[in-house]
Amino acid sequence: MSRRGFTLIELLIVVVIIGLLAAIAIPKFSNTKEKAYVGAMKSDLRNLATAEEAFFYDSAKYTTSFALMANFASSVGITLTINEATASGWSATTTSLYAPGRQCALFSGAATPVPPATAEGRISCQ
Repeated sequence: MSRRGFTLIELLIVVVIIGLLAAIAIPKFSNTKEKAYVGAMKSDLRNLATAEEAFFYDSAKYTTSFALMANFASSVGITLTINEATASGWSATTTSLYAPGRQCALFSGAATPVPPATAEGRISCQ
């Protein structure tokens, strides 16, 4: 009489293969998520630059107040800080709750650059 089914060795081999695939896929997925959060931080800085320039057009100065910038809000989980805002420039940084240790920065005009930003108008992240 013949029996149908899988042997214990065959099942163990399948489990080992699935484990290896998971060990490869999970870190790549985590890295992809972090890149998405950094992208959100950069996007918020670009939107802030637009809002600051619109405010400057109306007031001839930049502002540190998000309330004075019409229709501006940062993304969920992103902390946006305007470090300096004068009549001659501004600088800002972003961090994310979901990408600890990562920070992006941007400055414009004569504002003091905040690391990692080194070139005016260029978003830099670390």
